[in-house]
Amino acid sequence: MSHSETSSPREDPRIGHSRRAILRAALAEFAAVGHAGFRMESVAARAGVGRSTVYRHWPDKAALVADALAGLSRQPASGPGPGPGGGAGTARERAEILLTHLARALTDSPVAAAVPALIHAAATEEGFRDRLHGFSAQRRRRLTDVIATGVGSGEFPATLDPEAASVALSGGVFYRALMTPDPPDDGFVAGLLDAVLGR
Repeated sequence: MSHSETSSPREDPRIGHSRRAILRAALAEFAAVGHAGFRMESVAARAGVGRSTVYRHWPDKAALVADALAGLSRQPASGPGPGPGGGAGTARERAEILLTHLARALTDSPVAAAVPALIHAAATEEGFRDRLHGFSAQRRRRLTDVIATGVGSGEFPATLDPEAASVALSGGVFYRALMTPDPPDDGFVAGLLDAVLGR
């Protein structure tokens, strides 16, 4: 769990504001210089805070980047509900909420500009790769759980593998966002859901 997600509800508003500024600055710095060039001091300067403020909350750059990803790309709540997938509405509707959030994170969020640097860092830094893979698996777990709920309720075919389906859906959005000139818009997401989960 990230530092930003565990901060006290009684936290001084100025500290919360500084944290958010640092998290935004961390992703912007990471996107600009990549993992090798990333410096905590540069993040502090970009955020307009003292270096000690950054080090007070994050011991190193890996922790800061991980927290920036978690804090600035939180998955939407798809509503309360029973079962491992949770959420109100159908399993398909909940899957669409999660997939649309991923599509927007990859095209229109502070995370989007940092994606190429994240991929490069994962390819060259084993420790960073492990953190990124763990983060990605945790995020995709919700989608897998929603699909499993749909299979269990009979909304999706019994032969559908929730793990494979969540990889196919997430992978389709990543491919569309990173390898084609077309954005993974709402129409694309809806069509992808139909193709993988069935109508």
